[in-house]
Amino acid sequence: MSLNWMKIKTAGLAFLLLAAVSTIDAADKMPADQAGIISPPKGKIAFLRDKNVWVLDLDRQSQGKSDALQLICEASNGDGRLSWSPDNKKILFTRSGTIDLKAPDMMGGRHKIYDIFTAFLDSAYANNKGFWMGVTTNLGGRDPEWGLGSNKVVFWQDMNANTVNAIFPNYQICTMNPDGSSLELIRKDWQNFDSTFMIAPSMSNDGRLAVTMLFENKPQGIVVLAPNEYTLSLDSLKARARKNLKKVAPSWSQDSKWIAYVLNDLNNPGVYVASPDFKENYLVFVPPVGANLYTMSPSFAPDSKWLTFATTDGSIWICDITGSGARRLSGPGLDSSPAWSK
Repeated sequence: MSLNWMKIKTAGLAFLLLAAVSTIDAADKMPADQAGIISPPKGKIAFLRDKNVWVLDLDRQSQGKSDALQLICEASNGDGRLSWSPDNKKILFTRSGTIDLKAPDMMGGRHKIYDIFTAFLDSAYANNKGFWMGVTTNLGGRDPEWGLGSNKVVFWQDMNANTVNAIFPNYQICTMNPDGSSLELIRKDWQNFDSTFMIAPSMSNDGRLAVTMLFENKPQGIVVLAPNEYTLSLDSLKARARKNLKKVAPSWSQDSKWIAYVLNDLNNPGVYVASPDFKENYLVFVPPVGANLYTMSPSFAPDSKWLTFATTDGSIWICDITGSGARRLSGPGLDSSPAWSK
């Protein structure tokens, strides 16, 4: 083997090693001095257990109280993201159903439909766990988030869900009042036929919108938009999403300094936190062997120092933003979609 060929092989090996190191560096954890003081986790975590809404009170759990875990809403078909009201007295949640269409010419099919509902903690504590109130009624609303900076709710809906012969979905980001009134579409291009959509929205205190872009029939990456950028062209949105490939399910921290997300990569899954411009990305959690991460938005604790999320073996986890203190709160079992109280 010639000396020149050896040099080429050595250079190639060095490049591969450098690429590996870069990958490791990209998955660094947040330095403790940047995270600041991290106190023990507090507050309440709502989640779905076997499609019903439950609440775990971390403060009462730490005191060894037997009533730390309570069934709040026996809905039986909860499906998707939960969100607390600012006063922590109500929980928005999604329920799902199905449409099974058999047309006369034998065409049709089955697909899921969704609507948003409100559960009331006071009602549950009075032992009325079968009460909830409908918020949306168009069969397409899902994954609500009670706004951090206002009393508005942001969510995504399928504009075609209540059209029996609709061939394709038409997902749009919307806002509304918590009672379902004053519904508004974020964008005005809902009649486009490009099959490029925003899904899984989260909104900061100052109105910045973080969404997952869906195109080419799959979730691609996260885009962050200031209010004056809501109407950017679809080509611009795609270009931004391609810079964050496989980063999905965004969620703003309650102080609006960080965005948590799920890296949707079967070979390298993880929960991360990033700066809003995504120039900083820090690994928080890697799922245990035999499980993966639900591509549902993680949820920040009130102090923005902790996250809660779920793994596909039906477990609820918490971990601080430096990647320390990871703890399984439940499961393996039938648990999903955790949301930390405000």
